[in-house]
Amino acid sequence: MGHFQTTNAVEDIDKAMSELRRSMRGLQIRTAGFKRDHDELARAVSAFTVDLTDATPKND
Repeated sequence: MGHFQTTNAVEDIDKAMSELRRSMRGLQIRTAGFKRDHDELARAVSAFTVDLTDATPKND
């Protein structure tokens, strides 16, 4: 099975979102006003990742 650039991009996005989650621990995101922005970003990145995964060529 080949390894495609879209696969690399999805893996990099996953790593970045995991790092963001670790960075956000301990922050008072509700009081700092980041909650809504964080949730919108997470939703958008999730949708993009799904679209990118669907665009990955399939090898049977």
